[in-house]
Amino acid sequence: MRKLLVYLKSYRKESILAPLFKLLEATLDLIVPIVIARVIDTGIAMNDMGVIAKLCVLLVGLGFIGLGFSVTAQYFAARAAVGFSTKLRHALFAHIQTLRYREIDTLGTSTLITRMTSDVNQVQNGTNLTLRLLLRSPFVVFGAMVMAFTIDKKSAGIFGVSILVLSIVVFGIMLCCIPLYKKVQEKLDGVLSLTKENLVGVRVLRAFRKESCEIDEFVGRNNALTAMQKFTGRISALMNPLTYVIVNLAIVWLLHSGAIRVNAGLLTQGAIVALYNYMSQILVELVKMANLIISITKAVACGNRIQSVFEITSPDEKPDETKGTPGGDIAVEFQDVSLRYQNAAEPSLEHITFRAKRGETVGVIGGTGSGKTSLVNLIPGFYDATDGSVSLYGVNVNDWSEHDIGQLIGVVPQKAVLFQGSIRDNLHWGKSDATDEELMRAAETAQAKEIIDGKEGGLDAKIEQGGKNLSGGQKQRLTIARALVKQPEILILDDSASALDYATDAALRRSLREYSRGMTVFIVSQRASSVRFADKIIVLDDGIAVGIGTHDELMKSCEVYREIYESQQ
Repeated sequence: MRKLLVYLKSYRKESILAPLFKLLEATLDLIVPIVIARVIDTGIAMNDMGVIAKLCVLLVGLGFIGLGFSVTAQYFAARAAVGFSTKLRHALFAHIQTLRYREIDTLGTSTLITRMTSDVNQVQNGTNLTLRLLLRSPFVVFGAMVMAFTIDKKSAGIFGVSILVLSIVVFGIMLCCIPLYKKVQEKLDGVLSLTKENLVGVRVLRAFRKESCEIDEFVGRNNALTAMQKFTGRISALMNPLTYVIVNLAIVWLLHSGAIRVNAGLLTQGAIVALYNYMSQILVELVKMANLIISITKAVACGNRIQSVFEITSPDEKPDETKGTPGGDIAVEFQDVSLRYQNAAEPSLEHITFRAKRGETVGVIGGTGSGKTSLVNLIPGFYDATDGSVSLYGVNVNDWSEHDIGQLIGVVPQKAVLFQGSIRDNLHWGKSDATDEELMRAAETAQAKEIIDGKEGGLDAKIEQGGKNLSGGQKQRLTIARALVKQPEILILDDSASALDYATDAALRRSLREYSRGMTVFIVSQRASSVRFADKIIVLDDGIAVGIGTHDELMKSCEVYREIYESQQ
């Protein structure tokens, strides 16, 4: 949590002024009981209305000045807390963008969403309360005790005993709650993960009539979260009643001993009222401190969870500039490459070796789970090879800068993803300054021109979040067009035509051959017809390349490829 405070440095002034004005307000609060004591002992006892009037005016003045100090402190505290959370959220989002697939797979989407929203909000609230109350409450508590000693040392001893007991209670409960709030947030992650999974797969759930099963699982997780929150809440709830009981017992003790001393002439009535007011102030501030500690406990737990995300970094960050001089006719080269995912029992790829020349079309085919997507994800460096090396134009993929590799490679992922906005906005992701002519040419090649022509507004037609107003095939064609707009030197189509019919798929492959002259194309597919005319076909079986060659060569030499082809024909 302490490491996150670096994002508060820009608000040093606000972080100093907020508690400063709160301390000024607290100082005025400590003066008020003394003024009231004078009203009783001097004004009321002497029946001097002039003194009473003057002191009442002074009390009103202190109230307005204190209000000004309080509002000013709240302004600076809110400014610092909101600015801090904004910078933190920006930094967290930017850090998440630097993570590779491996780290994101480990963390999980729902966990990252929780960190960005709920956890950051808790940290913001904790920061606001800390700036306003962390110094004020202890200042008032110890200030009230000091002022009590100036009035009557014997009675002030009650304050010392009360504060000691209260401190033990408050900090004891705080230490119990810190780990519990962390568990609450972890269970919240589980509920959010299940909720996201159900919302994304709602059609599948209804198709298989699994609503009741998912409801039962959700209720189970939600009840576990509720039970943990209740358990934590019960412990936190002890704070207020215990503090009230202790302070009220102290007040009874104070009034009892004070009455005896007033009767003996050792104390005035005004002094007893002042001592009572100071004890009441201690009660109020300790209740505030108790609530503050609960908020700080939550904020610290959430801050630690956020910090844990910052501490997860990619093993080898991409350089700012590409190391080496890319060149040659070999666009992609795999040298004895193996890949094992984190915590996986078996490797997903083993000892893959091949070369793809500039301008070649390479097909990748194999059964489900054979490692096709894993192979092409190594080309742009989404994952690091466990063994061996992957090179692009003679330079190791890890020595390419993020910018250069982004310009070099166009990827159409297995799952077609479009963003809310217009068709033009989505296609511009490939090339931000592309002209309408370039957009339409890419769309025509991807067989998406009819989609654009059929929409009201053409390129300006709106796409809903996640492309909900488009069919699966339409989304795939638009994502292919988006990759083609940038005119990359290496194009990766990761099973991106699976939702297309055979005629559209064939038309797409014909258009790609014309459009992609000089472009190295990787086509991942389970259809033999999609890769049949590739210059080179890589056949994968359980992570092993069991055949590499042309269609005719593989039909003679590779049994796996022959079985796939014949089963589909």
